[in-house]
Amino acid sequence: MIKNKPKVVVAMSGGVDSSVAAALLKQQGYEVIGVFMQFWYPSGVDYGENRCCSLESFHEAQEVARVLDIPIHKVNFGKEFKKTIVDEFINEYKIGHTPNPCVACNKFIKFDLLLKYAQTVFGADYLATGHYVKITNCELQITNKINKIYGLQRPTAKDKDQTYFLYNLKQQQLKHLLFPLADYQKSEIRARAKKLKLKIHDKADSQEVCFVGKSHNDFLKQYLKPKTGKIIDESGKVLGQHRGLVFYTLGQRTGLGLSGGPWYVIEFKRRSNQLVVSKNSDNLKLLNHQIFFKSVNWLAGAPKLPLVCQAQIRYRTKAVDCTIKKIGTKLVAEFKAPPHAATAGQSIVFYDRDCLLGGGIIS
Repeated sequence: MIKNKPKVVVAMSGGVDSSVAAALLKQQGYEVIGVFMQFWYPSGVDYGENRCCSLESFHEAQEVARVLDIPIHKVNFGKEFKKTIVDEFINEYKIGHTPNPCVACNKFIKFDLLLKYAQTVFGADYLATGHYVKITNCELQITNKINKIYGLQRPTAKDKDQTYFLYNLKQQQLKHLLFPLADYQKSEIRARAKKLKLKIHDKADSQEVCFVGKSHNDFLKQYLKPKTGKIIDESGKVLGQHRGLVFYTLGQRTGLGLSGGPWYVIEFKRRSNQLVVSKNSDNLKLLNHQIFFKSVNWLAGAPKLPLVCQAQIRYRTKAVDCTIKKIGTKLVAEFKAPPHAATAGQSIVFYDRDCLLGGGIIS
């Protein structure tokens, strides 16, 4: 048990992971304060609430706090969330990119805005979340001094690994963060929640982008007014009609509405508003031997290049070997066995085996 009870704010969403994270920290002797974040969602008939912060979720978080005997506070970050997450999400789609709002939310909201709020309002020593990720620290000798460097590793539960979303964290943030679920399997977390008599022990995990309501496509249709156009093959033959280029991603093969397939999206002709498809899933336009990236962050400082490591270009895909180089002023990851359908706007995240090195945005 901890003697002087450091204070930790736990981001509580009403889900099983953040609830058990709070319980574990209290059992370990921390002074635990729950904070429920209210985000933005558009008004409209039959839209539905933001999945991360619905009224039902708040009531579930309150009930968890009551059972755990900890205080819980609600904070409205709706204005900041709309500006930095939602507006950017819409703007990226406008220019033909496929953004990852969960990466942006972790960067700007949870581990910047909320961390500062926890420190200034509650005088917290730490911020904790229910992410499945492991904080490590090592001592490196830099300029003849021993410096403690914080890092992140994949968790014990590899199928729940969320390091991909956290590559933007910085040293001054990492030293104030706690991830209590690092060494647990999801089944163990649910079992603990049930033992604690938490009603949310079997609550389903959220999957979709939290603010798009009931339909990702309906959200894009409302804010972008996409135009229909022709679906063509590589020879230019018209095969059908698309609903708007924003509804498709490179490599997509479902939801195209074409017969005689399978067909794969291989190109967007934006000037003529045409969607190009192929029956070849290994079409050269889908294989990327070089991936340029920008807006990079390295957790422990910029490495010496060239750097041999592994790269992951989307969540829940396998990291593959690459070499990071600099061509002129641009950073590029080069692959012998190229990943499939790298998409502008998504994140490319780098690892040394299970250790997270950093990442950037595919350009």
